[in-house]
Amino acid sequence: MSERVGIIEKVKIPSEATLIFGFPDVGLVGVIAASYLVEELNLAEVAYLESKILPPLVVLHDGLPHSSIRIFGNEKILLTISEVPIPVDAVYPVMDALIEWSKSKNVKMMISLGGIPLQDRQDATELKSFAAASSPEALKLAEDKNVEPLTEGYIVGPQAIMLQSAANTDTPALALLSQCFLNYPDPEAAAEVLKDLAKIADVKVDVTKLLEKGEEIRLRARDVMKRTQEEMGKMKKGQELDIPMYVS
Repeated sequence: MSERVGIIEKVKIPSEATLIFGFPDVGLVGVIAASYLVEELNLAEVAYLESKILPPLVVLHDGLPHSSIRIFGNEKILLTISEVPIPVDAVYPVMDALIEWSKSKNVKMMISLGGIPLQDRQDATELKSFAAASSPEALKLAEDKNVEPLTEGYIVGPQAIMLQSAANTDTPALALLSQCFLNYPDPEAAAEVLKDLAKIADVKVDVTKLLEKGEEIRLRARDVMKRTQEEMGKMKKGQELDIPMYVS
């Protein structure tokens, strides 16, 4: 089976934009946050992915077919969102294609939105958010905006690939992670990462409607969460709850 992943551009893509990723993950934090950004900022679809390694499906909106992985944007940001879980065997080819494509567009920074599982999340009255970075300089950027660094832990999945690739190529990259439910859609956590994104990437969005629609979003996202759980299990996503051994 070919591992080719094509990125089909529908319009001219701006250069030196910030590339944001929002994929199904723990608590669906990234995809909920990204979907809200598309709606609130009225972002247009500018490109989409196609590949035989992805599931043979299309997403229907207003009766018309769309790729399950699309890129939206304006002059300042490019936002990649997947409306279905990315199969574990496709994660590397998809991320490699997106990272190579970002280089061709001279993307100035990559930011992944996601969650980090919190035990006893149901009892938390306030959610903390963290940043992981590809370099000390990128981490300092987050710290200067009062986003706490994730000093120890594991990151699994697309975010891990993004950070490692960016570290290897000296590309500024951040993963913004909010404490969240592991297996339950968490709009409140999505609102937290959007607040951090606003500090770092100057992407201003009012999260009031996101919080007001919390229960509606949870109900609509149940099936996606169920399928995401299956793929997270294959990626050993629960390992993010562990604390790594210290190696000097």
